[in-house]
Amino acid sequence: MKKFKINALLLLGSLLGLSSCTSDLDVLPKDPTVFLSEDFFAQPGAYKQGLAGVYGNLSLTGTDGSGSSFLTGIDAGTSQFGRCLWYLQDLTTDEVLWSYENDPGTKELQRNIWTASNPVILGMFSRTMAEVAFANEYLRQTTPEKLSGRGVTDATTLSNVATYRQEVRVLRAYAYYNLMDLFGKAPFVTEADPINTAGPQYDRAQLFTFIESELNAVMPDLKAPRTNEYGRLDQAMARMILAKMYLNAEVYIGTDRYNDCVTQCNAIIAGGYTLNSNYLNNFNADNHTSSEMIFTLQSDGVITQNYGPTTVMINGEVGSIEQNGSDLGVGSGGWGGALRLRKQFVQKFDGSEFDNDTRKTIISGTRNIEIADVANRDQGYVLAKYSNKSAAGVPGINTTFVDTDFPLFRLADVYLMYAECSLRGASGASSSQALTYVNALRERANNGSTAANISAGALTLNFILDERAREMHWESHRRQDLIRFGKYTGGSYNWAWKGNGSNGIAISNNLKVFPIPTQSLTSNPNLTQNAGY
Repeated sequence: MKKFKINALLLLGSLLGLSSCTSDLDVLPKDPTVFLSEDFFAQPGAYKQGLAGVYGNLSLTGTDGSGSSFLTGIDAGTSQFGRCLWYLQDLTTDEVLWSYENDPGTKELQRNIWTASNPVILGMFSRTMAEVAFANEYLRQTTPEKLSGRGVTDATTLSNVATYRQEVRVLRAYAYYNLMDLFGKAPFVTEADPINTAGPQYDRAQLFTFIESELNAVMPDLKAPRTNEYGRLDQAMARMILAKMYLNAEVYIGTDRYNDCVTQCNAIIAGGYTLNSNYLNNFNADNHTSSEMIFTLQSDGVITQNYGPTTVMINGEVGSIEQNGSDLGVGSGGWGGALRLRKQFVQKFDGSEFDNDTRKTIISGTRNIEIADVANRDQGYVLAKYSNKSAAGVPGINTTFVDTDFPLFRLADVYLMYAECSLRGASGASSSQALTYVNALRERANNGSTAANISAGALTLNFILDERAREMHWESHRRQDLIRFGKYTGGSYNWAWKGNGSNGIAISNNLKVFPIPTQSLTSNPNLTQNAGY
């Protein structure tokens, strides 16, 4: 399947720079004087190139290699969208630990002791607000009036640009969805506002209403599921955002929306997606061919070199003892045991029913399951879920920067959301269908065998939470799941190094959202800090 190219088309600094733009970005862009110019739009394919820039901000950090960033005052690695998302959603939970705690921000995140000065939190907030800013500028520059003024009359171009605009609105809604989930608030700015507007603060309820109305408004004009070129979104991506919002609506707005989540899940499932027969083919170097993928963050070892989530995970999976990088398609030593598993996650696979489960890629060897010393890379088990090799075993073109796309949304998640909504009383969900979906994942994990299938009585909410860990680990969902189940803060469920205790201790409820970065508060006086920070 052909990928949507975001390489040279991603002219972030030179094409989508927004004048000073501290209000939108909260971190200064390197070139604050350059706009999408009329000369740019005179080029063939300019409108699609601009679209690629909006998409590209989710994968790249700048225009001059993996270490470059169009944002100043923040490191490229700690402002890459997918990596920041993974750190905030997974590194702060029971799933994983990062060995090198001298890396800025990581110690505070994985020990749940972060503050408003954490650079990764700043990276996520700034990169996501950058997505809003880029989307707004693209929408400003592609109105019918702008097209008419440039003499654009070709029917195909006009039709394409209309579609591009709807996709950009979804990307902006997705940015606000992440801000709503992670921070509980955000400055609200649209294309109707002048550049440099310090947007008013929107809370979760206001953001929820905007995102919902925006996605429903553009839905009819988006391409049908699986009909767009790979790397671009369609109706299923928009429905996934809605489904996630509805699943977590009680957290966000205090209202049960499980029936609406089921409606979106049914529509996605009807879109033609199917489970990949091999679970691990969703996490390898040619996973863009998987029939299960709904939307991914693209990665290419040459064209899109960056320190994004799959590069970090695959190099980080290489064990300090095992030196198993060649098995994963990267250098034999990788990053020397950068990532290890917390005991509580490993224990999700305890029991004979998981002996043949292909999702259990845990490597124990001679290792101790306990991590008494975070800096000791020989302690704790390691994982081998992600790979820079194709399904046929062919390594990616680069042994550091991987070809493996990050699976932001995939069908298995939809099956589990449906099952959870059924258990939570959604009238539109069938308990028998929920069981069928869960057992489909179990059978896939066991190479078609029904030996590990569960009975209706075993399908409980506690089971769903654990099964989501087994199926969806390291895919940037865990924090959100634990919060929804009431297991993230407090002390009812502790994990190694939670709250900075080696065996885990209770953490306060304010940690359900991250603080607004100090720099962002300074740049926009409309913003207020979250309670407890």
